[in-house]
Amino acid sequence: ASITHKKAPSAREDAFDHTYKEKEGPKPPRIIVWKNVILMTLLHIGAFYGVFVVPSASRLTLLWSVLCFLISALGVTAGAHRLWSHRSYKATLPLKIFLGVANSMAFQNDIFEWARDHRVHHKYSETDADPHNAVRGFFFAHIGWLLVRKHPDVIEKGRKLELTDLLADKVVMFQRKHYKLSVLVMCFFIPTIVPWYLWGESLWVAYFVPTLLRYTLVLNATWLVNSAAHMWGNRPYDKNINPRENKFVTFSAIGEGFHNYHHTFPYDYATSEFGCKLNLTTCFIDFMCFLGLAKDRKKVSRDLVLARIQRTGDGSHRSG
Repeated sequence: ASITHKKAPSAREDAFDHTYKEKEGPKPPRIIVWKNVILMTLLHIGAFYGVFVVPSASRLTLLWSVLCFLISALGVTAGAHRLWSHRSYKATLPLKIFLGVANSMAFQNDIFEWARDHRVHHKYSETDADPHNAVRGFFFAHIGWLLVRKHPDVIEKGRKLELTDLLADKVVMFQRKHYKLSVLVMCFFIPTIVPWYLWGESLWVAYFVPTLLRYTLVLNATWLVNSAAHMWGNRPYDKNINPRENKFVTFSAIGEGFHNYHHTFPYDYATSEFGCKLNLTTCFIDFMCFLGLAKDRKKVSRDLVLARIQRTGDGSHRSG
């Protein structure tokens, strides 16, 4: 399977828009969505309780929890993020279906909405039009943005984005149409029923460990990319932007913590110059290419990376 070395493409929906200016005057009032606050609070209480249930779970249940974590994480990282938001590689229909199903297991809004918000995040990063603007603080970038109404600029800019590729994608549209049912089945029913049915785990343990605790851990791993990876770490590729290289986020989000690189070169399928190193998602995409289920991986040329490091990096770069 081929790897295409790219020069920076023109007119991409995930390229930063330097022409955008925030509106003058006072910011619009913050409107809290209490339903989301209550649901997120209950979810985290359930997950916290799930931590204390872990010792009573069987080894198979713990292995199943890890498997569910990895599948749902891939639905976000290899699916909604690298395939559908950035179009950084091409996937065959069977792989798209797997990633769509995995994405429903992650329950982070449907692929269409996730990809739209993510393109807006790149195009208007750390401005009022960024859905999880890290300038508004760690809590807002991590979870707060989901607990309040979107800033009007996020909605306005989201409507103006070019999204025809998503609208034309049958897997994306099928998942959007049947999203609630797919989430009930993939995020809650299957993770709970499989351990109970196949190896006699109690429904109580199966609900709190591979379902609630696993779901909450995937959510927070994803959110750390928006919060921690915009605040802590070095900036070897572009010191003029806030996203950073953060090893903890790289580990927890299976390869998505090379964030200074990713915002500098958003169209690179590996989100890193180091290939599979600490990057399970890149390993997965490479393996799918090996199996013939994916192709046309976009990669930034080594010369372009080195030139960028020299021009805008913070001097912290180490190769490998």
